[in-house]
Amino acid sequence: MTAQDVRLPAPVPSFWTAQSRVRLRTLILLRWLAVLGQTAAVVLVRYGLDVDFPLEWALAAIGVSVALNLGLIALRRSQELAKEWEAAAQLAYDSVQLAVLLALTGGLQNPFVFLFVAPVAVSATILRPTVTAMLAALTFVCVAAISVWRLPLPWPEGAAFEVPQLYQFGIAAAVLVGLGFTSVYAWRVAAEEERLNIALAAVQAVLAREQTLSALGGLAAAAAHELGTPLATIHLVAKEMAREAKPDDPRAEDLQLLVTQSERCRAILGQLSAMRDQGDVMVQRAPIRVLLEEAIGPHEGLGAEIHIDAQGDGPIDVRRMPEIVHALGGIVENAVGFAHSRVDIEARWDASSVEITVRDDGPGFSSAILGRLGEPYLTERDREGVAGGLGLGFFISKTLLERTGATLEVRNRRPPNQGAMVKARWQRTSIEAPSL
Repeated sequence: MTAQDVRLPAPVPSFWTAQSRVRLRTLILLRWLAVLGQTAAVVLVRYGLDVDFPLEWALAAIGVSVALNLGLIALRRSQELAKEWEAAAQLAYDSVQLAVLLALTGGLQNPFVFLFVAPVAVSATILRPTVTAMLAALTFVCVAAISVWRLPLPWPEGAAFEVPQLYQFGIAAAVLVGLGFTSVYAWRVAAEEERLNIALAAVQAVLAREQTLSALGGLAAAAAHELGTPLATIHLVAKEMAREAKPDDPRAEDLQLLVTQSERCRAILGQLSAMRDQGDVMVQRAPIRVLLEEAIGPHEGLGAEIHIDAQGDGPIDVRRMPEIVHALGGIVENAVGFAHSRVDIEARWDASSVEITVRDDGPGFSSAILGRLGEPYLTERDREGVAGGLGLGFFISKTLLERTGATLEVRNRRPPNQGAMVKARWQRTSIEAPSL
């Protein structure tokens, strides 16, 4: 499987039908935490610090959040994923409710103004960027509103504290910059996590397919064993009927043909059954050159010539792991795609390690993406023909090889040679097949 084999994503659902990546229960829990913190803050300030402010209105704003949570719980949908519009609406409410509390307690002069970052950061991790941008715009409006319409900052009796206007503008700017930075950062992290999950799912699908193909030999041998008994009965009955048939019987020729074909079937099934005991050992091991020939087979004759050079300290049989076969095939496919005329595959081994190197004579890797090779969905190619990334195919190959214990080295060939080089190195004990 290469990057081209992966299905294109389905059309993006609309805002009203798309599901977010968060359960309603999580949003409800976050709001309960906000209610608890807000209640503790206003009660402590009013009674613990003896600061006078409209406590009733503040508690009323908090009470609306309590009512909203109780209403959502009554819907009995807390285990479901929230629709995107539902999550966006709840986060928008959280921003507006926070703005009301801040307007009652000093507006931008209240140090808790930085809590505006929280709903936008949550949105960036669970909603698409356009929705997060709309929520950020609403938050900007809330910040502007509480800078104009607000009650004085609560302060102990007999004291006054007024923040200069310029400083308030600085606080607003800091909040807006924090919103932008936090939302972009959270969105990037969430997007990378989603891409990795999709790519790893593709890796698992590839590996499952390869393992299924490897198991076909054993399944065929097991089927041959099960079919042997009824086929032996058929052969015996046909042979007895042919022996009793008279020479002038019109069925004699057909019976003899039935005997002959049943013997042929028995011979074929006998061969498959004989492979059953050897399958786990013989089919899952191969000389290293044979393994390389199997990996490059589908890509020969597609343009560039492929040359294999396998040399080392004595003969070696390696374990025929589906991960290695598929991963090497993916690397060779990309090398053939970028090569001008030749791809060299070199295998070297000694008493401690085994190395397989794939080189091509193409333009090599672009310096802009050389350090990012192995990231999923890195598929851009340079417009002038320079190898601009191997995309999901290389990510899958890299992941599969590392799963077998290999370490990879990816770089451009040193002058005067031209092209790219991918080298996989194993400890010999991790790839060598056990002795027979």
